[in-house]
Amino acid sequence: MNWTDLFNNHLLLASACSWLVAQVLKTIIYAIVNHTLDIKRLFGDGGMPSGHSATVTALATAAAIECGFDSPVFAVAFMMAIIVMHDAMGVRLEASKHAKMLNEIVDYLNADIPVETRLKEFLGHTPSQVVCGALLGLVVAIIFCFYI
Repeated sequence: MNWTDLFNNHLLLASACSWLVAQVLKTIIYAIVNHTLDIKRLFGDGGMPSGHSATVTALATAAAIECGFDSPVFAVAFMMAIIVMHDAMGVRLEASKHAKMLNEIVDYLNADIPVETRLKEFLGHTPSQVVCGALLGLVVAIIFCFYI
């Protein structure tokens, strides 16, 4: 295996770069909205834009450009993107809502629960977060495939 081949793989680079850009934007947006910098947002789930959506959309877009819309590679990437984005807006978003509500109940009851055992509230995405992530992934993939 030639390691330099990894750096010539537009599918891999576009999707990885989309994830990175989404996570940086998510951290900046969180800091602006909440007036505090939380570096954990760089690697966290949930928030605007969806890193999951950016990643899988970039992968599917790069696969379409590089391999064609009729290729098995695009078909797999496209179906995976649909599943990931649906899951982010569905089950994971509902789990986020449940975690937030349970944490509020614990706060209301003044239960003595250590902070590190509280439920993680950033899990899923709203439809607008998913759409913004998908648009970001589309743009990054087009840039990678046509200009880099």
